[in-house]
Amino acid sequence: MTTLLASPLVEAPEPTRHGRRGFAATAALLGLVGFLVSVAGSWQPSYWGDEAASVLSAERSLPSLFRMLGTVDAVHGVYYLLLHGWIDVFGASEFATRLLSALSIGAATAGTAVLARMLVNPRVALFAALVFAVLPRVTYMGAEARSTALATMVAVWCTVLLVHIVRSKPSTSTLTVALWAGYAVLLASGIAVFVYIALLVPVHALLATLLTRHSRRVTVLAWAGGVGAALAVASPIIILAHTQRDQIAFLARRAQASPLDAAVQQWFGTPALAALAWLLIAVGCLTAFVPRFHGVGVNAGPGRAPRGELVVLLAWLVVPSTALLIGTHLITPMYAYRYLSICAPAAAILMAVGIVGLRPFWARATTLLLVVALAAPGYLAQRSDFAKDHGSDWRQTADILRAEARPRDAVVFDESTRPSRRPRLAGHLYPAAFVGLNDITRDESFENTDGLWDRTLPLEVAAFRLAGTDRVWLLQNVGSRKTVTGTDLAVLREAGFSVVSSRTINRTILIEMTR
Repeated sequence: MTTLLASPLVEAPEPTRHGRRGFAATAALLGLVGFLVSVAGSWQPSYWGDEAASVLSAERSLPSLFRMLGTVDAVHGVYYLLLHGWIDVFGASEFATRLLSALSIGAATAGTAVLARMLVNPRVALFAALVFAVLPRVTYMGAEARSTALATMVAVWCTVLLVHIVRSKPSTSTLTVALWAGYAVLLASGIAVFVYIALLVPVHALLATLLTRHSRRVTVLAWAGGVGAALAVASPIIILAHTQRDQIAFLARRAQASPLDAAVQQWFGTPALAALAWLLIAVGCLTAFVPRFHGVGVNAGPGRAPRGELVVLLAWLVVPSTALLIGTHLITPMYAYRYLSICAPAAAILMAVGIVGLRPFWARATTLLLVVALAAPGYLAQRSDFAKDHGSDWRQTADILRAEARPRDAVVFDESTRPSRRPRLAGHLYPAAFVGLNDITRDESFENTDGLWDRTLPLEVAAFRLAGTDRVWLLQNVGSRKTVTGTDLAVLREAGFSVVSSRTINRTILIEMTR
């Protein structure tokens, strides 16, 4: 076996200033690759419910947004504020709103490369960035108008800064204080964007303890001070998140993930890619922790296997996931696959350690191509028309209405599914298709409420608004309660309307009715 494996972890000499500048260009190029992979085709899928929450919240006036955040979604408030300004400049199309996430993934890809170089070596850094860019969890969040991509970027660069602090020796005490203050600000910003970044605190504690090149006691105390300051700054978000914890109560209605499900779905998407990924991680651990494989092959030479660095990466991979899984099973539901997106950089670096641990070179190249090949079907599926939320088709439905509906037609939306799946969200996300249409059941627009969505009336209560209307478009969800019982159809028939046509787009049924 020693002919097949070689330690990739022999620490390189401290890079020179010229070397750091040269690698900065490489990291920027890798970041561009990560951005291009995520942005390609990101405009293709229709919006879905969580993205609707982002876009509708960001399109509110600031007073309306702050009023809403006082009752719901405070954990996403910083992202909504950022997206508010972004939409003012770039608009609210799928491409524009998801572009922010793709750019964040580009920056996170570059950060993954920098971090891998700092913790291991440039060769691992190259493979880590390329693996990170194609992981299904990464390509998914890079094409979604939610905060996870931005949070992952902050998590990576916050960790980069911490590694720099504990390993370098600043020239002045003022610079030391400034660096720790920067770490505190970055960590606080990350928690404000995505509160689960706080799960990295124990990982960073381990990093500060194992990787410091200064007095361990002084470093840990300085780190604790930085974390304390960060938690104090982010405390309003943390407190609001706790008071609004009921908004993730829906997780209790879902089947709880097993550790095996988590091992596959958190970052890798398919059992085949997950099996390869965990095999590579095992190979990396073998080359670091088993003496037989130290200093073997192409990486033989002086130095040490940085086991501490690998322990930190393994903790980053395992500790947040374990905390959420245990908390979900013993305390209250708090786990979803996408919440662990912030651990994807650690997964990519550990996989890269395993790839570089293979020899000869063709084995590494082949393994990287295999990772790409196994990720490709999921990548293409993520960029199909109905990729989001099991087939969201709101844009396609809106396109039909834009072509066929006439001003003063009425529109009735199925209200019998959970709010984030109701087809009425298409009216806000694709407003051009609904111009001139009369929304019969809307009682109050979302902008005037302190919640996320419109307030509505039952159709039987609002049926009087159909007076003077000769055509109605009824949008129903496949399999919803009112679709199955035919309640809305019955009310409209009693009002004198008959079905002219009915078509199923994907999960939306569009029914045209006339008097």
